[in-house]
Amino acid sequence: MEEYFYTLVSGQKRGVGASLLRGLLRLASVPYGWAAGLRNRLFDRGWKRSERVAVPVISVGNLTLGGTGKTPCVEYVCRFYRDLDLRVAILSRGYGAEHGRNDEALVLEENLPDVPHLQGADRVALARTAIEELESEVLVLDDGFQHRRLARDLDVVLVDATDPWGFGYLFPRGLLRESPRGLQRAGVVVLTRCDQVSQEQRAGLRQQVSRLAPQAPLVETRHGPVELANSEQRTESLALLGTRPVAAFCGIGNPEAFRRTLTDQGAAVCAFRTFPDHHPYSRGDVEELRRWAQQQPADCVVVTTQKDLVKLRLSDLAGRPLWALRIRLQGLAEEDLGPFDEQLHGCLGAAGNSVSFN
Repeated sequence: MEEYFYTLVSGQKRGVGASLLRGLLRLASVPYGWAAGLRNRLFDRGWKRSERVAVPVISVGNLTLGGTGKTPCVEYVCRFYRDLDLRVAILSRGYGAEHGRNDEALVLEENLPDVPHLQGADRVALARTAIEELESEVLVLDDGFQHRRLARDLDVVLVDATDPWGFGYLFPRGLLRESPRGLQRAGVVVLTRCDQVSQEQRAGLRQQVSRLAPQAPLVETRHGPVELANSEQRTESLALLGTRPVAAFCGIGNPEAFRRTLTDQGAAVCAFRTFPDHHPYSRGDVEELRRWAQQQPADCVVVTTQKDLVKLRLSDLAGRPLWALRIRLQGLAEEDLGPFDEQLHGCLGAAGNSVSFN
């Protein structure tokens, strides 16, 4: 169903029936847009109040549904403050976590074992818990741009360079959660996956973002692979991808970006499978993946994303080692993250916040 929805709203699905469905979805997006706009105006004018806490709050969010790369950015922000010896906690809604921690939380817990991750619908209550019980000195609000009940000292807004505006329409006709004019609230705009588009596309996107958010520093980033890792925490060099055929699969919001990352590492991708975003792998899925892996060349490397591996917890498929591509947020150029770091550091002196360096 999710795959059909994406092919429909992206325009890939053709025909009279698909056109009629897109028309109906566009009609449905009108009340959605009114509701989102009204809610933002209520907060902007102070008719709905945001609750401020005693420590800096940094929100990492976006304008669209799907994968813009929030998890590597949240990890980057947490590492920035941990390197300053500050106690950090992550707060998130926990979408897809009906039966336990969701995949983003599992990845963050694996990569940041010293950063607690609190999940729940009431993030104001979570913030108080983090401060009072965990003595947190900085809070990172994961996927928080539209969650305005908790006041923040910095809104980090991610825009995916490969699909910046959610096919140009509000949900459900497109993937926009709110109008792109919402970027006016951003404290810094992070363009992700800039290495996967041309220089001309980046320049055009920078112009669009600068018109929408002239007040916000703009940084260009990439999701840089750093190594391969398995479920037993063994690691392997990325050079392995260029020496054998690669069979890959994933269940993320932007699967083509994952494929592109592999090919950019010199991988010859002989097979590629996709599942819906946040897919909860069943026993049947695992058996199907084993049959699929068995059909690939005997010397192939089977690779997935870290978000998928933390749910599968398998070391191999049909006797073939299973690796995850571990990535980090990196500047497109060495100096690109400088303005981002300055904004993060500036939050520590925000009025009303008390942060002590250990």
